[in-house]
Amino acid sequence: MITLATASAHAVEHFTGSVSWVSDGDTLWVQPDSGGAPRRLRIDGIDAPEICQAGGPASRDALARRAMHQRVVVAVRREDDYGRGLARIRIDDQDLGAQMVREGQAWSYRWRHSTGPYAAEETAARRVRRGVFAADQPELPRDFRQRHGPCPAPGR
Repeated sequence: MITLATASAHAVEHFTGSVSWVSDGDTLWVQPDSGGAPRRLRIDGIDAPEICQAGGPASRDALARRAMHQRVVVAVRREDDYGRGLARIRIDDQDLGAQMVREGQAWSYRWRHSTGPYAAEETAARRVRRGVFAADQPELPRDFRQRHGPCPAPGR
């Protein structure tokens, strides 16, 4: 099922499917129930460690454990600069982005002066030093990318 809905002049694409691949802590592929090629999606509202950054493999593995082969409901807001659909994803009516941040496997995505949509989940994970927040000063993925450039592209 694919539907388009308008909300404040922005089209949102909704579909259901199954997760067929996880490449890092915020990127996965979903095979739509309606058929066609798997869709490469980035979880909207989070920023997971780069795969070559400390915590990157653990973040990818956490997402794979939670999402691989699971049925999902997807709401794609737009495409990012890398051609991935920027999407909110739900598994068993649970927000996957919120789960990743709550588990300390990603940051709430910051934009300008905003602490992002999952700031409360990040604060809770920091308080108990869960996941990437166990480190004294975990490095934001965007700062890591600025210092080191992108990691080599994962397979798929």
